[in-house]
Amino acid sequence: TALPPASSHPGVSEGRGGGIGRMSNQKILLVNGSPHEKGCTHTVLTEIASVFRGEGMSADLFWVGTKPIQSCIDCGRCAEKGCCVFEDRVNDFLAVAGAYDGFLFGSPVHYAGATGALTAFMGRAFFADLHSGQNRFYLKPAAAVVSTRRAGTTATLDQLNKFFLWGHMPVISSRYWNMVHGSSPEEVLADKEGIRNVRMLAKNMAWFLRCKEAGEKAGVPLPQYD
Repeated sequence: TALPPASSHPGVSEGRGGGIGRMSNQKILLVNGSPHEKGCTHTVLTEIASVFRGEGMSADLFWVGTKPIQSCIDCGRCAEKGCCVFEDRVNDFLAVAGAYDGFLFGSPVHYAGATGALTAFMGRAFFADLHSGQNRFYLKPAAAVVSTRRAGTTATLDQLNKFFLWGHMPVISSRYWNMVHGSSPEEVLADKEGIRNVRMLAKNMAWFLRCKEAGEKAGVPLPQYD
């Protein structure tokens, strides 16, 4: 069944690629796990999105919102429904995720970890996808980016990366931890090293997506598992 355009779903901000001579059908979804729609996490994700668009790819932003997000209760209904039994932002995300080729998840640091909302969101999304057999994330590249005032970044990155390592997703790196520092969007943009690193991250993912696309066109088979 064909999915409706991402922009028709609530909370998805659509952007088109604009790289001259490098237009691509590749689409990346950037998930903002902050309770602040236009805060520090949004700022760094927007910076990353601009790089993808400069590479000729589409980059859309998805905000988890501020309504409470239920954690997984292991009811198993997702195996029957193809999505989660709870109707909220998780199902909004699952409805469009299959149309994307790569993913970025961003979070502020709360007590040396990701936000509770994003943790519940990702737990249910990945669990529902696995148990419904939809394979929305299979072999699609992913990365996490975190925003903090001071510390707790590496613990948060470690937490978020585990979802990708568990979900058959190649994890894209930069040359340092994917983090920015600041208490406001202006301070985040003033973190020149952090911004440079996340822009490099975006270029690495764009390169990976082109390599994957070239491999598919060349007939490179998918992995065969025991």
